[in-house]
Amino acid sequence: MKRLEDVIRRPIINEKSTLLRGAGNQYVFEVDLRSNKQEITEAISTLFGVGVLSVNTSIVPGKSRRFGRYTGRRNKWKKAVVTLAQGHVIDFFDKPEETVEA
Repeated sequence: MKRLEDVIRRPIINEKSTLLRGAGNQYVFEVDLRSNKQEITEAISTLFGVGVLSVNTSIVPGKSRRFGRYTGRRNKWKKAVVTLAQGHVIDFFDKPEETVEA
């Protein structure tokens, strides 16, 4: 059994994931390559305290990179798109509200 913290590596925050979050209540995470959908569902619901409706996963292939005259390759990684239940939200930017007076 893996630790829940080892299953979820980091949230993916880019333009496409922001659109998914606003339109369909979906969040995108980089997860461990060996984790399955059941482990991802359990980790998200336990760590963030939200209800998970579905999990879609895909393996992103590594890109080829050049370092001068040498070529290398980045590692492949697994992406999980998690759909949350209605009314559940994961807030990545927990920052206390500051009042600004002009």
